[in-house]
This record gives sequence, structure tokens and C-alpha cells, in this order.
Amino acid sequence: MNQRPNEVKIESHGDIILLDIHGDVTAFSEPSLNSAYASAKESDPKKIILKFEESAYINSGGIAVLIQVLAQTRRNNQKIGITGLSDHFKKVFNMVGITKFATIYPTRQDALSAMSAVP
Repeated sequence: MNQRPNEVKIESHGDIILLDIHGDVTAFSEPSLNSAYASAKESDPKKIILKFEESAYINSGGIAVLIQVLAQTRRNNQKIGITGLSDHFKKVFNMVGITKFATIYPTRQDALSAMSAVP
């Protein structure tokens, strides 16, 4: 399988930072995800949304990278939402316990609306 390279776009929506993740999520995603999170953290956000491409692929290395990011958000007392997940991603995230640390939203707009309402 050819991995699609990552690109992470950072968007600011009031007190929410949205990391729009393009490409497959594997161990090779670590530099781009960590760099995007570090850049986003500079504005001291209390809420972060991770938006994935529904067609993206994730493997165990990608899950490990994602758990590292979630651990950082927890240490920084940030609320985290995730959107754009395929049914496969949702199943995997439930199995590995990611949903205990982040709320899954069906759409980007649902995530933005719900997270905007959270104090």
C-alpha cells in the first residue's frame, strides 16, 4: 500500500483550533501531527478538533501517534473532538479506547457547534 503523505491545516474558529488532517495516519505521521499540535498550542486553545479524511487509512503506528497527541491535550487540560471518521476508524477508536478521551462527532459542523457550546 502506498502511503498518502500528511498535510495538516490549522484553522481557528473562535476558541477552537481545528487540525484538518489530510492523508493516511501511520507512524510516519508523527512529525506533521506533532508540528501542527505544537503550532496550534501556541495560541493556548482550550478546545481542539481533529478532522480526518473519511478515506484515510490508519494503522497501529498511526493510533500510537494519535494517542500521544491525546495525552498532550489531556496534560494541557484541553477538550478534544474528532470528526471525519469512516466507520472503520470509529470501530478502531472504540476498540482501543480513544473515545474515552475524545468525543466523536458525525460532521465538522456538528463538532464546531458542540465544542462552541462547551465552556
